[in-house]
Amino acid sequence: SVQEFMTFTSQLIVERSGLGTRASVKEQEYLCHVYVRSDGLAAVLIADNEYPQRVCFTLLDKVLDEFSRQVSRMDWPSGSPATISYAALDGYLSKYQNPRDADPMTKVQAELDETKIILVRQ
Repeated sequence: SVQEFMTFTSQLIVERSGLGTRASVKEQEYLCHVYVRSDGLAAVLIADNEYPQRVCFTLLDKVLDEFSRQVSRMDWPSGSPATISYAALDGYLSKYQNPRDADPMTKVQAELDETKIILVRQ
């Protein structure tokens, strides 16, 4: 299933990534972006090739920072979605569905691209 693919791939990528690293790995038609902080806390974002890499790492950074403030470090190693409540994740996922809305730099770039198209047409 999709959930099993995401879980297996995420675990494998995190295990193969060193502390303090960010990387993007292509898996089938997706890009898996991983950020492993120096304290060992890690997150993986799986997106299509169209989603901007910079926005992925911005989201991962925000989620990990907030998670580390809300959840005790003692709970990280043994925690799971069943035992750790992190309600903010749904809000982030909703906000970042459209990178243009979530990220000011992406929005400006898109507006510049649209302006270029308009100028070329005239």
